[in-house]
Order: sequence, then structure tokens, then C-alpha cells
Amino acid sequence: MSKLQRRPRRRGAEIELAAFQVRKLVRPGLHAVGGVAGLHLQVQPSGARSWILRVKIGDRRPDIGLGRFPDVTLEQARDRARTAREQIRNGIDPIAARRDVQAQLRAAAAKRLTFDEAAAACHKARETGFKNAKHAKQWKATLDTYASPVIGALPVDRVEVGHVVKILEPLWSTKTETASRLRGRIEAVLAWATVSGYRAGENPARWKANLDHILPKTSSVKTVEHHPALPWQQVPEFMVDLRRQSGVGARALEFALLTAARSSEVRLATWKEIDVDAKVWAVPAEHIKGKKVHRVPLSDAALNVLAALPRLQGSRHVFPAPRKGAALSDATLSAVIQRMHETSLKAGGVGYLDPTMDRVATPHGTARSSFKDWCRASTAYPDEVSELALAHIDSDATRAAYARDELLPQRARLMKDWARFCAAVPKKASVTTIRGSRSK
Repeated sequence: MSKLQRRPRRRGAEIELAAFQVRKLVRPGLHAVGGVAGLHLQVQPSGARSWILRVKIGDRRPDIGLGRFPDVTLEQARDRARTAREQIRNGIDPIAARRDVQAQLRAAAAKRLTFDEAAAACHKARETGFKNAKHAKQWKATLDTYASPVIGALPVDRVEVGHVVKILEPLWSTKTETASRLRGRIEAVLAWATVSGYRAGENPARWKANLDHILPKTSSVKTVEHHPALPWQQVPEFMVDLRRQSGVGARALEFALLTAARSSEVRLATWKEIDVDAKVWAVPAEHIKGKKVHRVPLSDAALNVLAALPRLQGSRHVFPAPRKGAALSDATLSAVIQRMHETSLKAGGVGYLDPTMDRVATPHGTARSSFKDWCRASTAYPDEVSELALAHIDSDATRAAYARDELLPQRARLMKDWARFCAAVPKKASVTTIRGSRSK
């Protein structure tokens, strides 16, 4: 008689079935297979088969499932049954122990959030803090484009410094501004994950005493992108031409020049920001890069621009789009200069180019760069006065001035002198020089 065909062994009154005999058990019901007391093969009417261990735990007589057959073999089922009975002898409830293990596994799985999932959750949590929908979209898009391909599927608790460096290094010298913002956004996602209990320890995207030892300072690698600007000497001629132009866009550009403001600040300006009596325009913090309210002294020329503007019913904007009453588009002010440039060329003029870049001047460049160049070349005002006029607070001197009184009296005189220069009769042979009073 071969080994496979031998008769089943008996242990007392219990028959210990062999593997080939177990495979033949197809009648629905519970079939004792022997080897371990209470071990059965359960056959369902559907034909599905699984292992059941019948035991007594205290006053209960539960059935413990040991797995499906044939995924779990007879030998494996007997091993599991022996382990369960050993636990019972040691005072451990196998069912409760298994539930604890499964709960721990589920908790661990729940905490195993990927970076992409954490980024989505962090983005949602910050939704109300974004300046506008465009900024919110850009915040997430930067992570999707650069971080997700490297660490998107990685559990957020496993993101390390090496991963962050791998993401940032290719961009650090070529797209420095983008890389700097990206680093801050990765840091924000990982900080959210830490506070939310999905990771622990230091933030690998932190700059100070961390990435600053690996990557160079942005100031040492950043390529400054200058906006095309008119030579400051050409501004009076440009202003004469600009005042001949009609339309809200032309008036917005004129106001931008007279206040040295960013075009976005002008386009989004509302009437409640203007204090005509105090001659001050309070640009709200959300429109300023420094995130601090910026008070702009208004010259008489700037106030005259405002006084001549029609009020569009139902619109709160100072320079509303003619049809909808909403803010002017980004391209409106640029289009004004482009048309003026083309008209000048057709009339035999030289147009309005930045001679260093051979490109048409932009609203930003003309309103701000030309103003700054004029301040340096043609006035004696301290640098911090013009820096504050531009809402720049990068230098220690400017920060100190900003903390005191924003140098409003000096800036008011500066903007008055700037308006006078802009209105000067253009001269081909000479340039009017204005010497402002040095602040004490």
C-alpha cells in the first residue's frame, strides 16, 4: 500500500485524515479532520470550503476561522489550530488578539498617507487663505508638476531631505523663484502632515539649519528678470502722449505712473481705499507682496486723474472694465503702451522701447523702474524713501523706516516732485533735474 493510499490514523476515537482525503470532502457541513481537537473543514452549499476550529473560551464556544481551503493547506490549518489552542491555555483569547492586530494594521494603513494625498488635504485646508483662485491653482500645480513625480506616491512619513533636494536641485539655478516657492510649499505640506499626526520629526524641507547647508542662497543664483522700461528722461514725452489717449486703461496707466504702483494694485483698486481729504491711497495687504498695508501719498496730478473718472454704477473698482464693471484685465495696460508704440512708429517717431532690451516698455517697468532710476539719477532723496514708495522692505534701513512712520511726509514731497517731472515739457537738448529735500 502506497503512502498516499494508507488508511487514516486514529488518535483515540478521532480519525486523522490525510490531505488527499480532505480534498474529497464536498458534502455541505462540518467535517472533523483530526490532528488537532476541534479542527473541521466547513463545506458551504456553494462548494466553498474553509477551516474552522471549535473551541471553548470561558463560558463561550466560538468557532475560529483559520482561512480558506485550499489557500490554507491541511498542515497549515493544523499549525494555526495548535497556536490558537496554545493561546487559550495561556489565557489569551485568539479572536480578541486577532482583532487587536487587525485594528493596529488598519490604523497603520490609515496613517500611511501619500505625499500627494497630504498635498491635496493641505491645499484644501489653506483654501480660504489664498488671495484668489488663480493663486490657489498655482500653489497646487507647482507641487503636481515638480514634487509629485518624485514623492507623490511615497508615504508622507518617509519623505526625507534627499527627496526634497532631488526635487529642488534641477530648478535651483534655472528657475530659482519657482524652486524657492516650491520648497516653501513642500514644507507646508509636511508641516500639515506632522500636525495632523501622519509624520513625526524635523521637516526635511525646512531652509534654516537644514537645506541652507546643501543649496546656495537664492540671492546668489537668482537671475533678476527686469521688466522693459523707458529711460527716465523719456517719461515726460511719454506722459504727454499718454494723456492724449482715451479710455479707462490709459487713465489707469497714468495713475500707475504717478503713484509708482504695480499694475495689479491699480487694476484692483477700489474707491474705499482712496482718502481724498488725506491725499492717501491705502493699498490693502492682500495686494502687496510684503503683506502689509501700503499707504501711497497722492499728488495733485494723481487726484486730478481720479476726479475726472466716471463712476460706473454697481462697480466698486476705481478703474472698472467698461462692460462688466469688474477689474481690468492684465493685458489692458500693456495694450495701451503697445498701441502708443505702434502709432509713434507709424508717425516716424522712435516708439517706446527699452533700449537695453530692445523691447516695448511695460507698465511695471515704466511705472516703477523708470521712477526708481529717476530717483537715483535726478534727486537727492535717501534710498529708503524711494524704496518705501515702491513698497520694498528688503533692506534693514527700509524696515527701520517702515516701522516708524513710513516716511510719509518725505514720500509726499517725492511724489509731488515726480508728478512735476512727469508733467515737464519734453526737451530734446536738456533734461530737467529736480533736487528733493533730504529727509532728516
